[in-house]
Amino acid sequence: MNRTRLDRLLGGIDTDGYLLDASQDDANQLYLSGFTGPDPFLTLYADGEVHLLVSGLEYGRARSEAAADTVERHADYDYEYGGHEERYDMFARFVREKGVESVSVPPRGPVGTVDALRERGIDVDVDGEDVLGEVRAVKTDDEIEAIREAQRANEAAMRAAEALLAEAEIAGDVDASAAVTDDGDVDADGDAVEPTLLYEGEPLTSERVAEEIEVALLRRGCALDETIVAGGAQAADPHDRGSGPLRANEPIIVDVFPRSKATKYHADMTRTFCVGEPDPAAREWYDLTERALDAALEAVEPGATGEDVHAAACEVYEAAGEPTFRTDPETETGFIHSTGHGIGLDVHESPRLASGAGELEPGHVVTVEPGLYDPDVGGVRLEDLVVVTEDGHENLTEYPLEFVVD
Repeated sequence: MNRTRLDRLLGGIDTDGYLLDASQDDANQLYLSGFTGPDPFLTLYADGEVHLLVSGLEYGRARSEAAADTVERHADYDYEYGGHEERYDMFARFVREKGVESVSVPPRGPVGTVDALRERGIDVDVDGEDVLGEVRAVKTDDEIEAIREAQRANEAAMRAAEALLAEAEIAGDVDASAAVTDDGDVDADGDAVEPTLLYEGEPLTSERVAEEIEVALLRRGCALDETIVAGGAQAADPHDRGSGPLRANEPIIVDVFPRSKATKYHADMTRTFCVGEPDPAAREWYDLTERALDAALEAVEPGATGEDVHAAACEVYEAAGEPTFRTDPETETGFIHSTGHGIGLDVHESPRLASGAGELEPGHVVTVEPGLYDPDVGGVRLEDLVVVTEDGHENLTEYPLEFVVD
């Protein structure tokens, strides 16, 4: 936790304290409390101190593990298994006994808790600026190291995915003039499609590659709920997770964003691969996207804005005649997303690399991920993970850029 930044930003709020009612799944809660409570609990920041209120079940562990100045349990307020109203009475008493008569809550705080505290005479202000999110955006050296370690695991998983693709066989050669490929593949219109990739005699699917990625991550202390392995037209939708058989000669987007089980910090990286011979349009797109990535990375430095970095990527595409949201906000093809986002306890957090985004600071850790999309070609995206330094940036990604898998 960046305690100096926390005290400075939360010390500037207009209320007596900052209150969270959430579980560890809320990144602000995990950050402020330092506690991995699976059920919702209260954390109150007031007068430079952090106070926790947890159930009796979690009391012992919270006392030894939480990054809090005080830890109390429900029994301290004569409550353990009462009803909702009694629970809210306890919340109000907990807040007042810390000398607090007004609190700020995050934009997504429970409405029931907010209404109940107001009914009990405590003023509640919704923090529309998400001050805690801004605190979290600037990482300490320890946080950067945690992200770096997660990225090393991520790269091992990407190597496992690429190795699986490299071992795949192409199911016969395709005759572009035929209506059916050598392995009998046709699309809904009866047109020829690229031959399926085979692994150990079976079609290689997105699900099989994702499984390889998950196993590699588990062996390195990381996990993820889902990943993206999308080929062909599926890759034209940036967040399509991908499903079914993968095919030769088509771009395959592999986007992996795991979380360390120990530190809870994320990593993120995307590479685009092709098994076989990509068509000229896909090859051109890959080369353009690599240039867009280089241009955006060059723009990452303290004092630059997220808009500056986004513009650097867009200019490469626009100069080549490709549409972007800057030139056509309604386009459904081309560069149809922002250039990147912050990463930490959440896989998407501040700052943004997008039109209108603010200034970058040392300690910001961001993804840089330009891409092009069109169902007729597929999709190409490349993503590195970088930290803003005092005089530029450090790229935390060591994985090479190589389109065609050998």
